[in-house]
Amino acid sequence: MEQLAKAMRAIDGGTGILPPVPPKPRPAAEDDTDGVDDAEGAEVTDAAGGTEGTDAVRPSTEQLAEAIRAVGTPPAGAGAGVGADGGRTRSGQDPSAGGGPTHANAPTGPGGSDDPRSAAGNTPRSTVGTDPTRTPAAAHPAAPQAPAPQASTLRAVAEVLAAGGAPAELVTATVAALGESAATLLRENPWAVLGVPGVRPEHADGFARGLLGGACGPDDPRRAQALTVWLLERAALRGHTAVELTDVNTGLEKQGVPDAGTALAAILGEGGDGSVMPFQEEVPEPGGHRPTANAQADEDEDDNPPTRVLLALDRLALAEDSLADGLARLHSTFEGDPTPSPTDNPDESGTAEETDPAPLDWSAAATAAPSPSAAALLRAVAEAGLVLHTGGTAARAEPVALVRAARALGLRAWIAAATADGRNRLADEHAVTLTGLLSDAEGPGRSPDGTLDLDLLVVCDAPALDVESAATLVESVADGCRLVLSGDPAELWSAGPGRVFADLLAAKTFPVVVSRTPDFGPIGELASGVGVGELLPVEAPDKEVVIVTAKDGTEAVHRALQLVGDSIPRALGIPAEQVRVLTPGHGGPAGTRALNAALKQRFNPGPGAFGGFDPGDLVVHSPAPGTARPGTVRAGGPQGLLLECEGEEVRVGREQVGSVRHGWALTAHQAVGRRWPGVVVLLAPDAASELTRQWVYTAFSRAEQHLSVVHAVGPALAQAVASVPAQARTTRLRGILAEQAAELDD
Repeated sequence: MEQLAKAMRAIDGGTGILPPVPPKPRPAAEDDTDGVDDAEGAEVTDAAGGTEGTDAVRPSTEQLAEAIRAVGTPPAGAGAGVGADGGRTRSGQDPSAGGGPTHANAPTGPGGSDDPRSAAGNTPRSTVGTDPTRTPAAAHPAAPQAPAPQASTLRAVAEVLAAGGAPAELVTATVAALGESAATLLRENPWAVLGVPGVRPEHADGFARGLLGGACGPDDPRRAQALTVWLLERAALRGHTAVELTDVNTGLEKQGVPDAGTALAAILGEGGDGSVMPFQEEVPEPGGHRPTANAQADEDEDDNPPTRVLLALDRLALAEDSLADGLARLHSTFEGDPTPSPTDNPDESGTAEETDPAPLDWSAAATAAPSPSAAALLRAVAEAGLVLHTGGTAARAEPVALVRAARALGLRAWIAAATADGRNRLADEHAVTLTGLLSDAEGPGRSPDGTLDLDLLVVCDAPALDVESAATLVESVADGCRLVLSGDPAELWSAGPGRVFADLLAAKTFPVVVSRTPDFGPIGELASGVGVGELLPVEAPDKEVVIVTAKDGTEAVHRALQLVGDSIPRALGIPAEQVRVLTPGHGGPAGTRALNAALKQRFNPGPGAFGGFDPGDLVVHSPAPGTARPGTVRAGGPQGLLLECEGEEVRVGREQVGSVRHGWALTAHQAVGRRWPGVVVLLAPDAASELTRQWVYTAFSRAEQHLSVVHAVGPALAQAVASVPAQARTTRLRGILAEQAAELDD
């Protein structure tokens, strides 16, 4: 290892080449992948300004070639595109690490007759749900613990990294990202190092020059392939499941790829490895709406309606297709309630006669429901296999009432929430966490065919479902079962790629029950107004809501810390440990890092003896991108940290301590699915451009008893609530559902 260390030398080169030693990438928790708040202002937008209402079809070879030949400079105002660094990000922040877990149906390697990627550009739609012998992905525990890499693997990777001039600190992260064959892969394609969290194109270029020497050039097709995947991964971190071809072309040009259009044609043809898939769809109207009937008639007269080409990572494309197919399967295989077997009822002559079984009395159950909205939900579920339910915090009582009524009727019914806090608030013995359900740690267990052993599943917090977790969930529900997706459409979309719940609502393919149950109290009134685009003053006689304005960021931070440490505990009796500060990002003087440092010094000062932590610290554990579990440090030592996360003991090994960060201050995405007695929302001036109605609504509605809003953004807060509903995401799900509906109509 000493020789390897000596071999790590500076690399001579030109512009854009790796500096002598690339910076050590931050762990996933520090790369801001546990909450996409930081990157919400860095969207990769499409020229049409929307993502909805498209009939997605895979383009023919001729169409794709024509589209690629036509790639050029996007028209002015066509969207930010994928910039030289993958998009605009806040200063000092790097959201490049991470990425959602690989979808269970995604292939693990190119080639082979069973590999959908072996015919790039002609990949068949997933057939999950049509094969009775299928084994759902979720039959296996979610996010299994990866085995420790072998010493020989680490040595081989260390050698190739050293040969390219990369630091030894990258060894573990490289093996984790690229697998046991990482050394071979890097020698075959040095730019594959872009798949390692925190590595940027300039680092990869320097590493490639170190391995290839004079043979390294900007026109290397391996470089274009790796950069394309990197750009799409960056977009996925910002919620996109697909990106317009023109935007990817622009991104490659900014990275110095000569003739980017030709490079993309090769990647999408025989020269690619199948990790990038092309799709063609009709360009949506402004706002993402589908054409009206008259507009459709006009288009029928035109043989060439406007289209666009989207590029998607194979794992996301397969997940989106699988999800759409699974939803269609549940919708089409539902035939009503299972009919009980006839019973033998011998008459006086000894002859058995069949008796008609009594049907399930959904009508009586609806009549006995605790609210009109709960009754409407029961009636909808009685008639359909897939139902969408929308409502705020108070409306969560309605799916609980549904599950209890269904169990009273004899059905195996369960309800799942996104977090342990959400599960506990449902206050039902058949409530579980979604992670626990899919990993078989909680819930009914599995049937012999691997599907969940139930008749009805209600999933709360549906907006938090990304496309991969939603696909896994749907695959786990057997044919003929009922599935209800319930959530608040005004909340932030998932931390991972996709906007599943929003796409399903927009598709108007499945029954929707809109709750009429309002959220009560001043906080509920304020949040409800925000949800419809109005920031209105509310009466708060018991100081349930307090708005504090500040002249600048320094004053805003000072006032927020004062509220947590003194005013709220003293005036309202809410202990400081039950108050959380919510802020849009991690970086800067008003970000979570700076706030947590100040709050730790105030509430639990210490030397940070265990990787920067001390017993009693409030923390957030982010074992995977998009996952954030609040907890408290109980102990630490050479082996790592012992945490208590929502009543569960969690041991974090020393090599994973980077997945833990302090948790007095959080982003809104980290807070999704949870509520606290007291919440302080802090908005410094630099947050003004990134505020959306979704973010404000989610942050405000995390408070149970008291909400303080400390802001120095002036009129930007009201403007965001009124006119910036959400940051756009490009997805394919609604288009696929529209295509399926059109096929059924035909």
